Amino acid sequence: MQKLALHYDEMLQGEFSLKELNFLFAFQVNCPGCFAYGIPAVNSLYEEFKDKVAFLGLSTAFEDFEFNNEKNTTALLKSSEIVGETKSYFAKQGYHINPLSLDFPVAMDSTADEQLNVEDLVHTICKTNPNFDFWPIFEQKQLQRNVRDYLEKQEKISLTFTLNQLRGTPTFMVFNQEMEILAHNFGHLMLHEMKHELETRLSQSN
Repeated sequence: MQKLALHYDEMLQGEFSLKELNFLFAFQVNCPGCFAYGIPAVNSLYEEFKDKVAFLGLSTAFEDFEFNNEKNTTALLKSSEIVGETKSYFAKQGYHINPLSLDFPVAMDSTADEQLNVEDLVHTICKTNPNFDFWPIFEQKQLQRNVRDYLEKQEKISLTFTLNQLRGTPTFMVFNQEMEILAHNFGHLMLHEMKHELETRLSQSN
């Protein structure tokens, strides 16, 4: 079972500590969809399940780095400031600041620096494929080359986003205390589906 590689430097809001069941919401501040349905859904889940499930909102970036960064995430949390496409989205509805609260704990995805070993990143990403060790050697090396080329072309590398090969934002993940990923969804996921997932996992642990 794939394990979540979770990296963040410090909490920007609230506290997070692992429980038997955990919920990760990866978002970007320049992502209107994250605000349109991601944040309201996670707020609702947090209100209902926060006593039994640990929640973490992770602000990340895989594009538009001038918008998707810690400075703008902090401004969002402290004074409801919004930027980029998210600002344009809300302006059409008559809002000039974020009308939504983020009720759950929030951290910023760690960014790779010059000290980080690229080969370690390549190894971790390749291992996200559960069958990697069973591939022929030439296929393993080809994937390693492809991953290395991809990483070297990136302007910045957000560790959690990149190491787990997330497809985009919003992303919703459920994982256990051993960091094993139990559910992984990208894009518009209905609230009742997420609620059912948590209810099912909690009932199985009782």
